[in-house]
Amino acid sequence: MDLEHLARWAKWKGIDLLGTGDFTHPQWFRELSHKLLPVAEGIYEYEGTRFLITGEISCIWSQDGRQRRVHFLVLVPSLEDAARINRELGKFGNLAADGRPTLGISGRKLLSVILGASPGAAVIPAHAWTPWYSIFGSNSGFDSLEEAFGEDAGKIFAIETGLSSDPPMNWRLSSLDRVALVSFSDAHSPSRLGREACVFDLHELSYGELVSAIQEKDPKRFLFTVEFFPEEGKYHYDGHRNCNVVLSPRESLKLGNRCPKCGRPLTVGVLHRVEALADRPEGFVPEGAIPYRSLVPLEEIIAQALGVGKGTKRVLEEYRKLVERFGSEFSILLDLPEEDIRAGIPGAVGEAILKVRRGELEIRPGYDGVYGEIRIPLVEGKEGQLKLF
Repeated sequence: MDLEHLARWAKWKGIDLLGTGDFTHPQWFRELSHKLLPVAEGIYEYEGTRFLITGEISCIWSQDGRQRRVHFLVLVPSLEDAARINRELGKFGNLAADGRPTLGISGRKLLSVILGASPGAAVIPAHAWTPWYSIFGSNSGFDSLEEAFGEDAGKIFAIETGLSSDPPMNWRLSSLDRVALVSFSDAHSPSRLGREACVFDLHELSYGELVSAIQEKDPKRFLFTVEFFPEEGKYHYDGHRNCNVVLSPRESLKLGNRCPKCGRPLTVGVLHRVEALADRPEGFVPEGAIPYRSLVPLEEIIAQALGVGKGTKRVLEEYRKLVERFGSEFSILLDLPEEDIRAGIPGAVGEAILKVRRGELEIRPGYDGVYGEIRIPLVEGKEGQLKLF
């Protein structure tokens, strides 16, 4: 996860603007400061890939008699702003301890500190629904932004939906109509970049233009989000990993949210939490909602089509061959005409890409930290088809 590999994989993925992540860490910040070249307002470049200064911060505090644990994404207008933020945040914890530092301050205090150091910064609750470390999480979160931030709730203009939820799930809460729903992914490795993303058509590529498009939810500039199928996320359903128990919200409620094997409390997942707070039925689409498209990563598609494991040499070779021929992963998954897929990607791989586009999938939901499993049903007799279930 250095700039060289991030830049390389961003090109393969088709990502035009990539968040740096971890700007609060002193060593990483020094590397960003030495290697990134400013090319526009708030935009930097390394080996042809453009970067935005971003980071994630973990806050732990007590409020209303409960311990709260929430992760926040921070977008910053410049490296100079990031340096000021770092000086202020360093007063509350050891920024060198982790790429995502843990600070013993409230979300409201974090918002005050960051905006005080950089009025143009954006603070966005990250993976807003996961059971731990999220603004609406079942274990340590809140029921509303107003409960979390009080009079400062209006300064939060976006939430990040996370891998285990998608826009339709969030549309069920009328209280979220005022905020933008953004989709990013904390990659953990370069090959996982772009599992989720936002697609823009900006007048100019600048920090101010980007933040404005999000804040205004402008459909002419903020075109759509790219989503994981939420069932594939690690916390979509309820469950207990140690007992191999996975349950729908309705099944959990019948059991009093306790594991039927050991009797301990279940980890209440994202779908259950959305159901608890929703004031609208499934399928409701609010006026002005930004569209979305759900994808399966190309490496995962190739692995299933070839009947081999993800991360194998054969999958990477096929992946590289396809992105070199067609430009990028997103070009293949989002833009390549169907006739070009049939002609240029014959066999099981091409068929699998088309089935993902049509949503012809069989999915076992994730639960309690275990990723869900997606099966792409392919025609019998063709090469491949990894048996997941």
